Parts: sequence; structure tokens; C-alpha cells
Amino acid sequence: MKFTFRQLGYFIAAAETGSITLASKRANISQPAISTAISHVERELGVQLFLRHHAQGLSLTPAGRALLRESKQLLKQAEGLYSAAADISHQVRGELSVGWFSTLAPIMMPALVHAFLKAFPEAQIRNVENHQEALLQSLRRAETEIAVTYDLQISEDIAFTPLASLPPYALFGAGHPLAHERSVKIAQLAALPMVLLDLPMSREYFRALFLRERAEPTIAWVSTQQEVVRTMVANGFGYTLANVRPRSHVALDGRRVYPVPLGGDPPPMRIGTATLHQLKKTRLVEAFQRHCQSLVSDGEVPGMAAPPAARRGKRR
Repeated sequence: MKFTFRQLGYFIAAAETGSITLASKRANISQPAISTAISHVERELGVQLFLRHHAQGLSLTPAGRALLRESKQLLKQAEGLYSAAADISHQVRGELSVGWFSTLAPIMMPALVHAFLKAFPEAQIRNVENHQEALLQSLRRAETEIAVTYDLQISEDIAFTPLASLPPYALFGAGHPLAHERSVKIAQLAALPMVLLDLPMSREYFRALFLRERAEPTIAWVSTQQEVVRTMVANGFGYTLANVRPRSHVALDGRRVYPVPLGGDPPPMRIGTATLHQLKKTRLVEAFQRHCQSLVSDGEVPGMAAPPAARRGKRR
């Protein structure tokens, strides 16, 4: 074989991103190095792997699609050599692909990953951030081995290990009339303008909180970005509902936001680790799962504030 695993890795990066530029960013190497690696593999195999479209990136040829499947399998088998050696020597080493729910990643991921790599310096972690639907599909395609996410629409093929419960709460800007209440009820919010975090499965969860009370939210604004939602709330566009509890009560533009518990005992979302049932856990996956269980609980979620207790009346 006259090409390397690294060159195959560059080919995979280009195939999955459809762009030399994006592949170079993913692999943290120059664009010419990516192009050279692809050209070398094409010459060695005597096939054309990509169609190059001016200003529109790359698309795989039929030969390229076939090689992509084989290359990913080959690299996974090669990585398995490290896992096998680790099993023999009782070491935790190799690369672990971890999926993160997009709103959890900015808060939980840095502390959890940093502590894990400190405990297991021979390990490497590749982080993938996305919404719930995409994370579950990524597990099913074995693109990620474990995900830190919510218990949203977990089907029988996914093994979910709960870590902590996050009750929902309302978030208001400084000028909102409900910003200083001890707690609020869904019935008080239904007619007010809402800024919705518009992610697959998440939006259904928030709508279900209203349906549970036979109400319907008045959705005035939507965004797929949690920080955009928080900043809109801080600027008076409306309130929002959330489960993630940043320790900072300041939006990105410096304006204050006010979390208020929801009354009526609404169902929480549970944070946990998700894996594919039919995929045997490696020693690396098991070590990361135990690591999460040791650091995340109802009383302590890395990076998050503790849920405030709901009390009657207004704050003084």
C-alpha cells in the first residue's frame, strides 16, 4: 500500500465536508496538503474520487463513494488495534467520538472533556455538536460512539443512562412584569409573546408543557441558537422557556436576564449518556461513561447553576 492512513483521513474529511477548505479546517492542516493527499490516492488507485466544481466545492464520483465506505471501515479497523492493545494492557487510549446536544456543549463539554483527558492522557476526543435528531442518527451510523444529551424520543435501539434532571424554567428580560416573581405558571405565559428555541424534538417538548395545561404558546420569535434566544429575551422580545441553567445571568450583549421557576411541577428533561445498543462498548467508551457519572448528578452539573427552589410570592 503506497498511501497512508493519514492521507485516507484527509480524503474522508474532504468527502464528508464537500470542500477542501472545510476539510483543511477539520484536519487542522493546509489546503494544499489536503489536495496533494487526494491526488496521491487517486494516482495510486487509478480512479477519480471527486468532481471539482468551481466555487461550489466537491462531489464524490461513484468510485469515490465506494472508497469512502471502505476507507472509513479500514480506519475503524486500524483504530481497533489500539483498542485491542488497550484491552490487553488495561489502558484507556485512542480516539473517542462524543456527540453533544448543542445547548449542553458550551456549558458542560469543556469541564468534562478537560477532566477526562487529564485522567486519561493517552486518549483523544473528537467532539460533535448537534440537535437531538442528528445526534441519534449519528449514533445509529456509528459516526459517534457516545452522546451527552437529553432523553428526548429515545427509541429501543438507543441505550440511555440518566445523569441529572433539569426542570424547565421561564426566562425574562429586566423590563418584563414577571421577571421578579418567585414562580410563574404556564397559564400566565400562554398569551404572552414567546421566543422559542426552535430545535427538532426540543420545540415539541416545550409545546408539550403548554398542552399539558390545555394551553397554547404565543410564539412570536424563533431561533436555533440558545444565545440568540437569551439575547432576544434580554432585549424585551418576549420570554422563553429553558432547561439549561448558565451560571451567568447576563446575555451576550451584557443585558440582564432573570430565571423564574415554573409552578405546577412540569416534567423535567433528563441529561444522560446515549449509546447504540448493538454496538459493543469499548474500554474508552466505558471509561468516559463512568467519568460522566462521577461528575454529573442532580446536585451538580459542571458549568451550570443549581435549580432555584420555587417559593410563593415575589422576591424582595
